[in-house]
Amino acid sequence: MTELELKYGCNPNQKPARIFMESGELPIKVLNGKPGYINFLDALNSWQLVKELKEATGLPAAASFKHVSPAGAAVGTPLTDVEKKIYFAEDMDLSPIACAYVKARGADRLCSYGDWAALSDVCDAQTAHYLALEVSDGVIAPGYTDEALEILKTKRKGGYNVVEIDPNYVPKAIEHKDVFGITFEQGRNNYEINTDLLNNIVTDSKDLPENAKRDMLISLITLKYTQSNSVCYVKDGQAIGVGAGQQSRIHCTRLAGSKADNWLLRQHPKVLGLQFVDGIRRPDRDNAIDVYISDEYEDVLAEGVWQNTFKVKPEVLTAEEKNAWIATQSGVTVGSDAFFPFGDNVERARKSGVSYIVQPGGSIRDDHVIATCNKYGIVMAFTGMRLFHH
Repeated sequence: MTELELKYGCNPNQKPARIFMESGELPIKVLNGKPGYINFLDALNSWQLVKELKEATGLPAAASFKHVSPAGAAVGTPLTDVEKKIYFAEDMDLSPIACAYVKARGADRLCSYGDWAALSDVCDAQTAHYLALEVSDGVIAPGYTDEALEILKTKRKGGYNVVEIDPNYVPKAIEHKDVFGITFEQGRNNYEINTDLLNNIVTDSKDLPENAKRDMLISLITLKYTQSNSVCYVKDGQAIGVGAGQQSRIHCTRLAGSKADNWLLRQHPKVLGLQFVDGIRRPDRDNAIDVYISDEYEDVLAEGVWQNTFKVKPEVLTAEEKNAWIATQSGVTVGSDAFFPFGDNVERARKSGVSYIVQPGGSIRDDHVIATCNKYGIVMAFTGMRLFHH
């Protein structure tokens, strides 16, 4: 048996704590830092996501995890100039795997604060340079270049958590989990997500372009490792809104949709034109942008707090301007880990520019959900496979 002793479990009072295998060697090496219990939960879940995402798309993949669910996930397609600006990656040399992480991290920068990063490919210096700028707990990857490792070892006063995983490791087919002293056993979810799942298009509109198929795969694989109930909005190779752990499906759709809307609002000319005070920290800039695009901003203006953040008093982004900007969104894909029970999910998704939906199907109201899609010309595919994750 091989094991790694941990400082404590989920909380400081939960001792002793360790990770171990009854037989064989642990497939991980800690190259720097001292990862904790939750760190390893994030690391192992996020690694599975990026590994499967690369296998399904053929592209380098990355994820940004918080509390055992992804705040973002993406494949390594090039960033636009606007994306570089909103992700604070201007004038940076970005490799494909660096692009994947910048996009995964940038989808929801507030939720990614203090994240665990996962990379499908060897971590290079470009990715390490970006990680070094962000508030992050650790990273897992199949390897690190010497330069990347040296960069990461300087982070968090030398305590940044760096984990290397054997990319050829295959876990046992049966997994176990203890809850309240009782052991649960189940077959591991080895269900392969690929384009064959997307053939059952149930709507009148059947036009499903290749980029939408790729985005459907990203949404489904992201959902496979997101705490249920969950809904995921994807555009141009990256998750732009993840709604996790909600008891109601419509609340998942609303939560993820609001995050997708915020992602788009960060590209509004007024947001791009914000003038921050010199030397502002990246997290403070993230928080300021989030407040600026929220409904609370006029109250903040009245309090005069803007002077601590902006060089000049920003003009209010009105509700009418926000709604008009969000209405320009299109070509978004949304996935759901279980069926949509009502057409209200489609109605909400449409407001965030959703043109494509992928979900298991199987509701007694499938006909109503399909009819709602048909009303808006949305393409919907049924996979027949639920993706709950607990």
